[in-house]
Amino acid sequence: MTKISIITDTDSSLPVDIATQFNITQVPITIHFGESTYTTGLDINDAILFEIIDQTNKLPTTSAPPPAAFEKAFQNAFDHGYDAIICICVSSKVSATYQAALTAKEQFPDKDITVVDSMQLSLAQGLIVLRAAKAAQNGVSKDEILEDIEHVKNNLHVYAALPTLKYLAMSGRVGKLAAGLADTLNIKPILCVQDGKLDLLEKIRTMKKAQKRLIDLASESVGNKKIAQIGLIHVNNLPGAKGLFQELCNVFPCPPNPIYAEFTPGLSVHAGSGVVGFVILTENSK
Repeated sequence: MTKISIITDTDSSLPVDIATQFNITQVPITIHFGESTYTTGLDINDAILFEIIDQTNKLPTTSAPPPAAFEKAFQNAFDHGYDAIICICVSSKVSATYQAALTAKEQFPDKDITVVDSMQLSLAQGLIVLRAAKAAQNGVSKDEILEDIEHVKNNLHVYAALPTLKYLAMSGRVGKLAAGLADTLNIKPILCVQDGKLDLLEKIRTMKKAQKRLIDLASESVGNKKIAQIGLIHVNNLPGAKGLFQELCNVFPCPPNPIYAEFTPGLSVHAGSGVVGFVILTENSK
């Protein structure tokens, strides 16, 4: 039986305990405040990120892992007896991570490495990774895992609500005047993942109505399909994520033990503190 290692990056938003349980390696995204560099999962999380942002009133820059970081992860997998690697990266539409992994692969011409562009981000990417890792542990072949990844990609539904446009204004993605007006009018954007990117779907008045709209979108996405997995994503808003899960369960049958995950700094910086949303994986229709 081929022993397959599953490798990803920290934009997958997978909690450390889950990654450890399923032997998933997460190559970290780095965060830069001026001359200071922080490593996701090591010395920065969402709480620390926004403490620094609010203190400095400046947004950091983010960096994809360099090819050398993936080379190290690949070599470590082979050193630990793995025969093959599936590396699942955050969408190439939002990061150079996928290209870095491809570059690293070139250093192992005689090894079995497949680099996958998830075309997803945050826990949507994470659920792809988790599914692949569970299959690898159960002895599923590499070709079957790669085929299943493509099915999973098409069955993910991702929506989130932003409580403020302050941080998007700081990034320049939204004008400060427009952001100030939106906050004055209590407008809460709804975000979704489309074509591998995080996009603005709608603008809703009040957070209460935005959360109701999230429930409606979830219901529309699920329809009559069975739910395989639910994940709740948030930025410094675990109570909001837990409340959202309870509301979802009032609308349709939810599988137990949802995953609660921080958005993680590499993505949180582009959305802002307080974000809450969901990722739903419906059953594949093969």
